[in-house]
Order: sequence, then structure tokens, then C-alpha cells
Amino acid sequence: MRNPVLLLYFWSVYCCFPAGSLTTLRPQGSLRDEHHEPTKVPDPALAKPSVIFNIRTSKDPEHEGCNISLGNDQYLEDCGFNMTAKTFFVFHGWTMSGILETWLYKLVSALKTREKDANVVVVDWLPLAHRLYVDAVNHSQMVGQRVAELLNWLQEKEEFSLGNVHLIGYSLGAHVAGFVGNFVKGKVGRISGLDPAGPMFEGVDIDRRLSPDDADFVDVLHTYTATFGLSVGIQMPVGHIDVYPNNGDYQPGCGLNDVLGSIAYGTITEALECEHERAVHLFVDSLVNQDQPSFAFQCTDSNRFKKGLCLSCRKNRCNRIGYNAKKMRKKRNTKMYLKTRAGMPFRVYHYQMKVHIFSYKGTGDIQPTFYITLYGSNADSQNMPLEVVEKIKLNATNTFLVHTEEDLGDLLKIRFTWQDISHSWYNLWNEFRSYLSQPSSSSKELNIRRVRVKSGETQKKMTFCAPDTKKTSISPGQELWFHKCRDGWRVKNETRVPSSPFVELA
Repeated sequence: MRNPVLLLYFWSVYCCFPAGSLTTLRPQGSLRDEHHEPTKVPDPALAKPSVIFNIRTSKDPEHEGCNISLGNDQYLEDCGFNMTAKTFFVFHGWTMSGILETWLYKLVSALKTREKDANVVVVDWLPLAHRLYVDAVNHSQMVGQRVAELLNWLQEKEEFSLGNVHLIGYSLGAHVAGFVGNFVKGKVGRISGLDPAGPMFEGVDIDRRLSPDDADFVDVLHTYTATFGLSVGIQMPVGHIDVYPNNGDYQPGCGLNDVLGSIAYGTITEALECEHERAVHLFVDSLVNQDQPSFAFQCTDSNRFKKGLCLSCRKNRCNRIGYNAKKMRKKRNTKMYLKTRAGMPFRVYHYQMKVHIFSYKGTGDIQPTFYITLYGSNADSQNMPLEVVEKIKLNATNTFLVHTEEDLGDLLKIRFTWQDISHSWYNLWNEFRSYLSQPSSSSKELNIRRVRVKSGETQKKMTFCAPDTKKTSISPGQELWFHKCRDGWRVKNETRVPSSPFVELA
């Protein structure tokens, strides 16, 4: 996808081909439909093989692998195809380079390392993918049919099981994998969609894109769902579980947080590719760093997750991501979220912070800029800003999400700092607005008695209290310390701040 006019091209796709406008993506019936047979799609590339099945017999990217073909048993034997082992099919997407990109070899190597006896088949459809994006989309159904025909032939072998088949597709290749699941006789075990393509698939019917019906278990990673009002990766949930790392848009280390800087320095194309391809590297990470799994948490929307309201693992509300994801029975389109680091291993540690903030002296709209530092038995965190999704509520319990890149161990104490200097125009405006809304006699002073913490990874709950219950006030430029006082949410027999008209919520 290295092209300086990538965005303009995708924009033309959106303008000229609205979602659902193509009628050739997939026939209304499927091979699983007992009343309808799929319409055969004519092959536009009869002069040369348009789909090649290449078994990767080595982790070495320079190794050419071994090609198999439908109906040829000798090729299966020569290539060492193991009928009883797991079988992975890897699908690339639309390409402007016309070559297999480096991410594919990294994924193949990770699969061969994790599952040494497995068959790893690269579905090379470059002659059909190295075209205009619209044409590649229209050819994707035919590629799915070819792979389904191969799987139907393999099912004629006594020891081969479709339940052992795992299809892994990137971008447009994710929808190709979905087409395979639609056309094959029976049901493949699993499909993993790595940032499935959005243009011409967003909002269309389930029989014309990847969907939960295409496999026994469909898990999806969304990493590039919105940039400049344009989504290269599909935004809508299309699997049994749909994971949105870092809200599914700006990925750490990719540089798109600084859009103007990326444009000014000519790195915008690399940043776009980094966002889209991050799904692949998260999946690779799950294969090679299984001892450091990344956990995602079920949530109805990204704002609730960013508030720290969705760190529960009860009733399968959390799951490992990538290869280690566990099937969630009788569920579909479950949206899950997590934070990640900028590179491998991507795992971070999530914490929910519940803070009841009192305002005794002023009734104005005070919006403090809080920073927090966590001190643990293994390590200490950096001084981190508390992200405010909406606004801080006074005389109420506020919930925040905090994440650290290091395993801090058991948390021992917490430091709150009220930043005195505004670092952005947004904060300056909040400060100015707060100043105008406050009575002239009021002072900026808030009170915090305790902080309640829940670890997303361990599900452990902790409570941290101010050492002196009479010294709980904080003003701009000051800090408050809280020490671990009791495990769990409840703190009994604790002296409350005198003359407080408010009761802290449980």
C-alpha cells in the first residue's frame, strides 16, 4: 500500500461505489444452502494460474515452499501435507506492489514456530489482487471459490477434518476467507480477520463480506477504522468477537496522532500502512509471546471503555486476543477493547480507578488536570495524566482507565498531582471557563479521601486511603498520597471527614 495518493484513491472508491452498490460480490445462495447453488464466476485470468496454493515448509522467507493443486494426490505427498494436523490458510489483500509483503513471512514464521506439525498454506492470488481496488474486490469471490473447491477435495480424504482448518486473512484477504467459509461444504473451524477491508464492504449484507456465519469461530482485529473521516479497515463488527485495540484507530508508534507532522515530513503513507498492518503484528505477537498475552474487555462502546467501566471478566467478558482467543459460545458481534504498547510484546496492564471527588468550598465548574503515579512491589509507573472522557463530576464518583507498560506487581501506594500549568489550548479554555464560572471568593480546592483500584489482568480489587483523614485536600500544584489500606472495595470502621454532607458511593 505504499502510494502517496492512497487516501485520494480510497475516497474515490467511496464516492463512486457506495456501500452495497456492487451486485457481483457474492451470489445470494451458498454451498450450505440446500435450495440454491452458487453462480460460477468467470475466470478473467485463464492464461496463467490466478490462485496458487503454496505450502510453506520452512520458516525461512527465502524458501520457495511447495505448490499443491486440486486433484493431484502426488503433490500432497511430495509437499509433506499432514492430513491429521492443523491447517492454516493465509490470505494477503489488495496490493499495489505486486509482491508478497514482509508481514506475510513474519506471520508464516510465527505459525511454523508455534505449531511445528501444522500445514501452513499461503494463498497467492497476486495476479487478481494487483489491480485497481474495485477489480480486486470483484475477483475476491472467485478466489474464495477456488479455496473452497480445494477444501472440498481434501475432505474426501479420510483423515482430513474441516474443523482443523484456520483461515487467516488480512485486509481484503479477510473477506476472501469469509467467501471460502460461505462456499465450502461444511464449516471451517476458525477464521481470523486482520483489519478486514472497509471500502465496498462497510454496511453490506452478511453474504457479501466476512461474517460470523462463515466459520465455527470468527475473531476480528480492527486497527484502522477511522482517519480523516475515511476508514480503510471496516468499522462495523463482523465476527463472533470484534477487538478494537486502542479504539481501533490511532495505534501507538504509528505517528498518525500527529497528522499535520506526518504530512509535513512526508511520512503519512508509512503511518497509514502502520495502522492497517498493526492487526497482523498483534496476531504475530500472540503467537510468539504466548507467555505475555494481551487481554481485551467486552464493552458496548469505546467511551465506556476509556472511562474504565469495562474491566470485568465475569461471564466471559474478557478474552485473550489473536491466536490465543477462546471461542465464545452463542455470541456474535461482541465488541471488545484494550490498550497496547507501540511494539512487541504489545501487552499492557489495565487499571480501573474509582475516585470520589468532593468540593466543599466552591460550587463552580472546576476541571482539574490530574496526574497519577502508581507504586508497586516490582516497579513504579510514570507520572500519567488521567484521561477525562467527558468532564470530572464534583461530589460524585469518577471512574478512569489507566494502563502501564510494565508489570508493577502488587500496588502499594498512589500519588495524585493536580497539574498547575495547562499544556494545551483545550486545558487553557477549561481553566478560563472555570475561572469565569466561579464566585470571586471561591478557591480551587478539592478533597479526595480514597481511591479504589481494580486490575483488569488479575481482577483484583484494592483500596487506597489518605494516611491522615483530616488532610485530604488538594489544590493546583499540590499532590496527595494514598496508601494501600484494605483489599477489596469495602473499607469498614473508617472515620469520615467531619461535616461532609456527601456520602461516598459504593
